[in-house]
Amino acid sequence: MGETHSSRIAPYRAVLASRMRAQRAYPLSFATDVLSALLIGLMEFAEMWVIFHNVRQLGGLDLNAMLLLFGMSNTCFAVADMIVGHADTLPTYIRMGTLDAFYLRPQPLLLQLMTSDIQLRRVARIAVAATVLAFGLARNDIDWSAAHLVLFVVTLMSGIAIFAGLFVCAAGVQFFLIDGAELTNSFTYGGSYASMQPTSVFPTPMKLVFGFLIPVAFTSYLPAIALLGLSGPALLPGWLAWAAPVAAAWVWAAALFLWRLGTRHYQGGGG
Repeated sequence: MGETHSSRIAPYRAVLASRMRAQRAYPLSFATDVLSALLIGLMEFAEMWVIFHNVRQLGGLDLNAMLLLFGMSNTCFAVADMIVGHADTLPTYIRMGTLDAFYLRPQPLLLQLMTSDIQLRRVARIAVAATVLAFGLARNDIDWSAAHLVLFVVTLMSGIAIFAGLFVCAAGVQFFLIDGAELTNSFTYGGSYASMQPTSVFPTPMKLVFGFLIPVAFTSYLPAIALLGLSGPALLPGWLAWAAPVAAAWVWAAALFLWRLGTRHYQGGGG
């Protein structure tokens, strides 16, 4: 059993190792890529800091709470982006016929896509997000009971799964749109931006969209108010943070459905 499992993941390990070696082969280019990713993370944080630094509270959250909110949201998104974010290159693979080669290999198509282009530079963005999260945890007076520790861990795991699922949803839709990256990015990167805001400030339709349809509120806002002991708005009470795994399961159910629908629709690159 162990040998069989090892033989199944060996091709993915080999591909990932070769990708990482290739990225480190040119140190100056790699350093530039890492710096650009670092700056993107810092700019996103600066935007949120400016907003909360100029208002005492927004949506019931102050600056310290924002650090926690931003840290959880961006950490989950940055990890998901590193693992699955390159799925938005699927239209390029389709146009170039590269995707057809994936069909010839005896591995699942989605796993091949996920391991096709891991970018080490994205570690810089994860580092920024994790640093902000550490400050958020330190600056807020959180009663670290066993329940809160479990909630925090479950939130991070579920948040990564939610954002990863959104990337897979976007990839599945690309089989039909081909050049619809701008549309799908509004749900992936737009969802990330929405998760960095207190969901309580949104009008009711947007609360429903980002709370339940594209449930990014479960990655940051709901766990933040639950950890801080805040009640939250009527539609999104703090106790709902415990349903993050359910939200992740819903996103992945939609993701796998769209992915399967897209792969069945695909007829080849035509080249």
